[in-house]
This record gives sequence, structure tokens and C-alpha cells, in this order.
Amino acid sequence: MFIATNRFKVKHGAEGAFETVWRERDSYLASVPGFVAFDLCRGPSREDHTLYISHTVWKERADFEAWTKSDAFRLAHRDAGAATNRDNYIGGPEFEGFESVLSPVPRGTPA
Repeated sequence: MFIATNRFKVKHGAEGAFETVWRERDSYLASVPGFVAFDLCRGPSREDHTLYISHTVWKERADFEAWTKSDAFRLAHRDAGAATNRDNYIGGPEFEGFESVLSPVPRGTPA
């Protein structure tokens, strides 16, 4: 399993607009091979921003890498650099990728 995250430092007062952009855009993820799940998570507030992460889960790193080179990726991100979106956060997104080394036993499954 591969987990891809992007951290966003969203300016105070722009949280609603930031979430709306994510809620209303078409990510095209549902049709991408190897895609498992997506979450947008709000984290702690700091002095000048609220931290968010986008979090996608993939069957393997190769599936994520193929997504980043696909037409679906380009379509999903075509407005990401628009001034109205950029004005919502400080700096750009900070990418982090993680390979799963241990997954818990699913609930209800004997250990």
C-alpha cells in the first residue's frame, strides 16, 4: 500500500473556501486503477494558518505514479494554480509519500 499526502497551510478565514474547492471539484480518482481511498483532513490551527492534508491511499506506489502522469490527474488539477485557490493558502502544497510497512489486522478477524 502507498499513501500520498499533501499538506496545505490555509490562511485563517479561508478554510470554508478551501474546503468548498475540494468538495466541488471532480478528482477523477474513482476510475483510476489502484486507487483505494481519499480524505481531506483539517488539522490544528496555528498562529497564521490552519493545517490541512489531502490523503490518498493506493494499492502500490506504481499506481500513484501512473495517476500523476495521467490525463485524469491533469484534469483534476487544472485549476489548482488559479489565483483564487492560491490566495487561500500560504506557500504551496508539501507532498509526502509513504510505503506501508505494517497494516493492522481488520476488525473482526482473529489475530
